[in-house]
Amino acid sequence: MRLSLAPRRAFCQRSGQGRSLGDPGAGRDQAVSATETVTLVLGEDSPVPETADVEDLVLRLRGHVNQLGTLMPSQEPALLRAQQLRSVGLPEGYLPSRVHLVRLAEATQELIAKIRLDDFGASRPARRLARWTPQINVLRGAVFAVALTCLVWAASVPRT
Repeated sequence: MRLSLAPRRAFCQRSGQGRSLGDPGAGRDQAVSATETVTLVLGEDSPVPETADVEDLVLRLRGHVNQLGTLMPSQEPALLRAQQLRSVGLPEGYLPSRVHLVRLAEATQELIAKIRLDDFGASRPARRLARWTPQINVLRGAVFAVALTCLVWAASVPRT
């Protein structure tokens, strides 16, 4: 098996080091990002989304519910309602899928309001800095240096 020489990306939701799906706002506040997605669905000037857009928006909102759920107590009624809507699959048909999208957006909006009102995020302890892990090319270089050193040492030992 051959490993790529390109740097690897860590997609880790808890550490916030990277985002899947190419989220341009990797360092932004989670509530702000969720608000933008909710505005795409519930905004007054928002058009009715196409079928592919509905699936994409539902996936985004599910991700926002997951991220916002880590910022509040697990027994919060608004969180339980949003998690219940998140776990339901996207219904078939034009109208039921749009209704589900709007309900999920409203539940996400309720979570955002609850987080901003109660300020759950401020009560959490600060995260520790992530431990540095060397990239694959650094490890390869270290192994090569050790192997070369062993080879030079073996060649310099007199034969008996």
